[in-house]
Amino acid sequence: MKNIINYLGALLAVVLIGTTFTACSDNDGLGSADVGLGIKTFFPRKVVPNQPITINGSGFLGATEIRFPGGVTVTDFEVVSNDMIRVNTPAAIAEEGGKLIVRSADDEVESPLPMTVGHTVVTGFSKQPGEQAGGGELITVFGSDLEFINAVELLDPDSVWQLIDHKDFYRKGTSNLIFRVPLKNIYKGTFVGKLHTYDGLEIPMPELTYEPAADEGHMEVVKTTVWKNDGSLGEINWSGEYRFAPESNSTGEECYTVPQDIWERLKTETFYVTIKGANPQIRVTSGWWSTTWTGADIQPGNELLEDLGDGVYKLTVNLAGDPLLDVLDAQHLLFTGGGYAVDEIFFEEEVWVDGPGDQEVKVPVWTNGGQLGEINWSGEYRFAPESNSTGEECYTVPMDVWERLKSETFYVTIKGANPQIRVTSGWWSTTWTGADIQPGNELLEDLGDGTYTLTVNLAGDPLLDVLDAQHLLFTGGGYSVEEIYFIDVIHGGGGAKTPVVIWQGDGSAGAVSWSGQYRFSNVEHSTGEEIYAIPMDQWEIIKTGTFYVDLQAEDPQIRVTTGWWSTTWTGADFQPGTSDLLKDNGDGTWTLEINFSGDPILDVLDDQHLLLTGDRFTPTKLYYYE
Repeated sequence: MKNIINYLGALLAVVLIGTTFTACSDNDGLGSADVGLGIKTFFPRKVVPNQPITINGSGFLGATEIRFPGGVTVTDFEVVSNDMIRVNTPAAIAEEGGKLIVRSADDEVESPLPMTVGHTVVTGFSKQPGEQAGGGELITVFGSDLEFINAVELLDPDSVWQLIDHKDFYRKGTSNLIFRVPLKNIYKGTFVGKLHTYDGLEIPMPELTYEPAADEGHMEVVKTTVWKNDGSLGEINWSGEYRFAPESNSTGEECYTVPQDIWERLKTETFYVTIKGANPQIRVTSGWWSTTWTGADIQPGNELLEDLGDGVYKLTVNLAGDPLLDVLDAQHLLFTGGGYAVDEIFFEEEVWVDGPGDQEVKVPVWTNGGQLGEINWSGEYRFAPESNSTGEECYTVPMDVWERLKSETFYVTIKGANPQIRVTSGWWSTTWTGADIQPGNELLEDLGDGTYTLTVNLAGDPLLDVLDAQHLLFTGGGYSVEEIYFIDVIHGGGGAKTPVVIWQGDGSAGAVSWSGQYRFSNVEHSTGEEIYAIPMDQWEIIKTGTFYVDLQAEDPQIRVTTGWWSTTWTGADFQPGTSDLLKDNGDGTWTLEINFSGDPILDVLDDQHLLLTGDRFTPTKLYYYE
């Protein structure tokens, strides 16, 4: 009878909501107590002894023991809920790994995927013995299975050992991690720091001379936005919608009324305009079309128009001495022409900022140790992801790094007098950019010593569609590949990053308990069900960049999904200890870092919206940094 009632209830729910969005699945926090014992997944999949892991599944309220590879049985574990267990990996786990088993009094289940065992090996540091490490400086550690390093130990000014927790590392990956030396709270002198792992390894660092940061700061360019296009204004076609008026002479024809103090700055100072368009023709004139700034239209190639790439330009404007200035107050300011949209108007000024500035850090992916020589239309420089290793590759790329290669710009050091470079798949089926690259190509920078730097970004290229299955191959002739790496720009401790708040809650929506109130749409797909409709420029950042969610909670379970509950980001929920993306701020608040690059949720996000759901937390803010 119970099953019949459940069936009828489910059928009724589908009928009621089927025209709007798909129904929640059984594991959305509802009704999981009726499901038998089962393991859906566990993470992390690769572990070392003493590492916390989380098991997701069903029927865990009756769990009595967990059996790890090697026959080690654990009875001391935390049953968080009927569908979640937290447990520390025991010391005697088998080196070869194997399946995980959860047992209850009358049942047992085996994990669908095996657990593997890691072993941390450090092969080098960005700092060598005897070098100086200043306060605020970044240090990179190289090696393998570095994700199991959970702390760095350094001396404080009183010669007492202090721990830098792994949650505070800048980057923590399998082949490299980066941490920052404390700005002031560091011993002034020479000592050997230590790295610690979950399984009790203590790895010495090079002997470095540490120096607290000086009190000086640095000059930094700060952008002050005057006006930002929210997506409501499109491409100009000799039209008049991009008209700006001062408060003292608003006529209602303008798209934006500029505060009087800002208007005076536009008349007397240099300001900048972001232009979006493949081949813009820009006329900066008055609202009466009577006077044109510089007396001529501006197009690509003009020194006032800087090409930023990807169809974006930066126009530098200074009206001093131009006849347009004489009519501006009465006739307004108009951007017209053809083939572009105005995205933003802003000032830039240099200000003094305490602390260190931004730093560029090289993050190596792979380095040729001399084992591979010059390419002669050969196939040895093949790289594969861990998920599809065939043994043919020269290097198996960890999955976190592979996803970065697919979604971010990376760099390749090329050595050869006259290289012909083909970036293709391991099947030779698809060539990046559709052509070979040789000296003179703008993507290939000549460093002048027989080496070149190749800049690679696979976004939008057909090669990306086959990369997972067919691998990445560098072939051609007359060169060798020396190194593959990223360049990360790390913001300093002086406030170089500025948070831009997308949404801030007032607490009225309450806590999440597998509910749907924290739904966000974009303004073009608003249905009235969302808590906030996000402007299109910020929605694009949600889809293409990194953003953050602050929340209040003690023990949150967070699912980032769609308003239809159809697709979950990363395929799993987030809880304390399960991912470095979820950071405990130590005061009852948490911060989740989100980047959707390469995730299936991107395919449905515009239509189905963004939903923050789960249990035991209250979202308080969405924001990004610029």
